[in-house]
Amino acid sequence: MVKDLSGFADCSLVVEAATENEALKLDLFRQLDEAVNKDAILATNTSSISITRIAAATKRPERVIGMHFMNPVPVMQLVEVIRGLATSDETFQVIASLVEKLGKVMAVSQDYPGFIVNRILMPMINEAIFALYEGIATAEDIDKGMKLGTNHPMGPLALADLIGLDTVLAIIAVLYEGFKDPKFRPCPLLVKMVNAGYLGKKSGRGFYMY
Repeated sequence: MVKDLSGFADCSLVVEAATENEALKLDLFRQLDEAVNKDAILATNTSSISITRIAAATKRPERVIGMHFMNPVPVMQLVEVIRGLATSDETFQVIASLVEKLGKVMAVSQDYPGFIVNRILMPMINEAIFALYEGIATAEDIDKGMKLGTNHPMGPLALADLIGLDTVLAIIAVLYEGFKDPKFRPCPLLVKMVNAGYLGKKSGRGFYMY
C-alpha cells in the first residue's frame, strides 16, 4: 500500500486501473511519468480508450502499453494487449512474457476504440437494450434468448448490470465518438437509466433488482 504515486518510484512496471474516464487517466499518466523511474513501463487497464493518446501524455510513449484484464480477473483468462503508435517492441515483449507468467492468455489488438472485446461486446449489449426499449421482449426473455439460443453463459442485460451501466455507456460513447458511426449510438434507455443512477448491481438496480 502506498500513500501517493511517489511510492511507485522504484517499480519496473505500473498497471493503472482507474475508472474508465479519459481525463482521469491522462492526468494519472502525467503524474506517473514524473513519479516513476524513467525506465519503467506504464500500462493501462483501459477497456476502450486510445493507448496512443494516453502515451502522448507522457515523455516515454515507447514504454506505454494497454494491458486490459478481463473482469473478474481471478477467473477470466484473457488479457488484451494493445500497442500505442509509439509502443516499442521491447515493451511489447516484456508484457507478452508477463502475461504468460501470470498464466493468462494474450490477444493482441490494434489501437482502435474498444479494441477487440468491447468493439464486439458493447454493440451487442446496446442492441439488447434497444430490443428492450422498443418493447420486443422483456429483459428476462432477451437474456433467456441469448443464453439458450446462442450458448452465452450470461444474458447481455444481466452482463450489463454486472459491468455497471455507467461503464457500459462510457465505452459505447468512446466507440461512437471514435468512429463517428451511428451504429454505435447509445440507446436512449441506457442514457436515461444512468442519469437516474440505475447502474446495475453496484447500485442495487439496473435491468434487474439486486
